[in-house]
Amino acid sequence: MTRRKKTRSLADKVTIRTGRRKDYKKWRHENPDQVTSSTRYTQKKRQQRKLQAARKLARQESGESIAIHAEPQTETPEQGGPQS
Repeated sequence: MTRRKKTRSLADKVTIRTGRRKDYKKWRHENPDQVTSSTRYTQKKRQQRKLQAARKLARQESGESIAIHAEPQTETPEQGGPQS
């Protein structure tokens, strides 16, 4: 006898007509109000997004700033600009 693999899949937890994956997908499509993510999953994802945003902000602050639209420098007579 083989052991069943442990899974966190909701498909195994929902008992419907045959218990087949196709039937679960159909049920899930027909009943979107009854299907929600687990609180553990949503908390984990929220934490991951916070960490990702913090890392991105740290990268932006530590990087060099470049002048994309730099103000044009005015030429002075020492640089060989127009004489007045």
